[in-house]
Amino acid sequence: MIGRAGKTRDGITIHQEVDYAGMHKAGALTARILDEIAEHVFPGQTTGEIDRIITDKVNEAGATSATIGYKGYQHASCISVNHVVCHGIPGDKKLKDGDILNIDVTTIVDGWYGDSSRMYVAGKLSRKCERLIQVTHDALMKGIEAVKPGNTFGDIGHAIQSYAEGNRMSVVRDFCGHGLGRVFHSPPNVLHYGRPGTGPVLEEGMFFTIEPMVNLGRPETKVLADDWTAVTRDKSLSAQFEHSVGVTSGGVEIFTLSPAGKFHPTYA
Repeated sequence: MIGRAGKTRDGITIHQEVDYAGMHKAGALTARILDEIAEHVFPGQTTGEIDRIITDKVNEAGATSATIGYKGYQHASCISVNHVVCHGIPGDKKLKDGDILNIDVTTIVDGWYGDSSRMYVAGKLSRKCERLIQVTHDALMKGIEAVKPGNTFGDIGHAIQSYAEGNRMSVVRDFCGHGLGRVFHSPPNVLHYGRPGTGPVLEEGMFFTIEPMVNLGRPETKVLADDWTAVTRDKSLSAQFEHSVGVTSGGVEIFTLSPAGKFHPTYA
């Protein structure tokens, strides 16, 4: 049973039992939109058209896009193709056969934020890309497995880092997960690397995202002149998966599970 709502000494909000329902509702809408967008990812499609469809789906649901107007951003999604690590801006560029892309969507439903991203492929998935996507997906799930009261955020980061590096890939350090709930970004910063037993202790009622970015090459990134798009410095391919989760008395609840089982692009 969750105690009284409030904040930890690290500034992390402890939510109430009734708040989980709100997060599930927001997370379910985001996940459904990400399910439905899969059929619109194909060679020749533009990322701008994908974003337009996402915008329509958010509006049709009577929800609000968390990203339109956020710090001047004007799209309902971030779409990051190939060596773009995160925050790719939708536009006129057409997808090519074999391109991999991360689509990141955050909706607001009844004041609650549902934040998730997953990987897609336009056309045929190469073996190299398939392995990168699989390792990134599994690294996220290793991180989620570490979520339970009494563990630390360092345990989450270590689980992700050790798995990715054990598969001879690197974890991006320049971006991290974050707390959320009735706000888009709040403490803590959820690092995707770290040492076991370090960082704040996990408590029931904490809500946050885990969203590792994994590169085939080195971990370093740079942000382009648009002040949004982050790319790998060595131009190596990058992948990312993201779930919003809540700590429970027995472990963890995932708020952004795919209703149709399409979280991984090889679902078909």
